[in-house]
Amino acid sequence: MSPVHHVTRLDPRLAVEPSGLDGLASGLSRQALVGRSVGATHTELAVVHLAEGGFVSAHVHAFELAAYVLAGTPIVTLDRRRIHLRAGDYVLVPMGTPHGWSNEGPDEARWLTVSTPLEVAAEEGRRDTFFVPEDPAIRDLTPEPPAFGDPRHRLVGHYEGTPPQAEALAVRDPAVGRAPAGMDTAIIAYSGISVRMLVDRVFGAELLTMFTVDYEPNGAAQVHDHPFEETYVFLDGEIDAVLDGEEHRIRAGDVVFAGVGSTHGFFNTGSGRVRWIETQAPQPPMRHAYRWVDVWKRFEAGLSGKQGGG
Repeated sequence: MSPVHHVTRLDPRLAVEPSGLDGLASGLSRQALVGRSVGATHTELAVVHLAEGGFVSAHVHAFELAAYVLAGTPIVTLDRRRIHLRAGDYVLVPMGTPHGWSNEGPDEARWLTVSTPLEVAAEEGRRDTFFVPEDPAIRDLTPEPPAFGDPRHRLVGHYEGTPPQAEALAVRDPAVGRAPAGMDTAIIAYSGISVRMLVDRVFGAELLTMFTVDYEPNGAAQVHDHPFEETYVFLDGEIDAVLDGEEHRIRAGDVVFAGVGSTHGFFNTGSGRVRWIETQAPQPPMRHAYRWVDVWKRFEAGLSGKQGGG
């Protein structure tokens, strides 16, 4: 099977109300972005919309889930607390952890979710989401903002992006064609870029990662692939992308999926900064997470010049 990539776009008109949730949810809709339909085998990516006054009753999943708030002020019930979130907050929901959502704000709430393993397909005849009895004592709690650093709020964090670092991360050579430092090193190949891990092993995730990426002008990630799946949700700016040899101009609101073995590179050839949310599933290995295409091309070229010797 050939490597797979997919490009789509955030579009609230494509959000649909999930079926079979009568009395369990209200004001809920969801735009599916990545899943089986685009060739993913590990990654489920979606944007959830929750109208003013909407709710999702307490439930558990047979998969790991992370969420990043894009807009509004949703309330998540998690770890026996009701936590008032805002844009830039992120949440880890470990497998089998009861949680629920509500929106008491004046505006629609919207958040990105990524989960793994894939949600069970309807035709499989089994379930992976189970609604559970709600504890009245928790339901009546006053929502509170996250207390970052408080171990009771260990599953919630906040990050809106790295401030401009044009001088600290400045790169003088051209974005396209920059040489990586080595097989296990992303420092040079990822020059002009700052990464902030949000949900990972350190945060408590077992199966996936979520992080922010900020590109300065001339920042670049040379063409490479991975032994895991990645998604990219672009929040600001424009960037040139090469996906399995195809050239794309990617803009804020676009979503990119790169499957296992799908080659991809990103080059900020413009004058503005670029920012996105990135996810990975399964979690990357400690070594050999990157395979730089140009490294192996140079290796092949070197071999071809040594053929025929005694």
